[in-house]
Amino acid sequence: MSACAITVCGECVAVGRRPVDPAGQAARLRAAAGHRVRLSRCLDVCSQANVVIVQPSPSARRGGARPVWLGLVEGGVEDDVVAWVRAGGPGVAPLPVLLSLSEIAPPVRERRA
Repeated sequence: MSACAITVCGECVAVGRRPVDPAGQAARLRAAAGHRVRLSRCLDVCSQANVVIVQPSPSARRGGARPVWLGLVEGGVEDDVVAWVRAGGPGVAPLPVLLSLSEIAPPVRERRA
């Protein structure tokens, strides 16, 4: 079974809104979780920086699991993310109550006709 993946917003630090270095955060998550971790461009939720998205594994996705967006991820919240993805992440393990406090809605993007 493939593991879930983690995306870390890599842009908020450029505008001084991010207290955690995104490359460092991605490296810590990669080392601790042992899962795929990548840096993205701006995720359009700078007010919630440090933003992390946990994507379900392909099999969980086929079962209906969807990505979970988390905001204000630093310190102990990083540890909670690691524990959750080690347990299987979206669609496999329930979102821990404390981590649910960091859950945010993805930005709404306009569709072009």
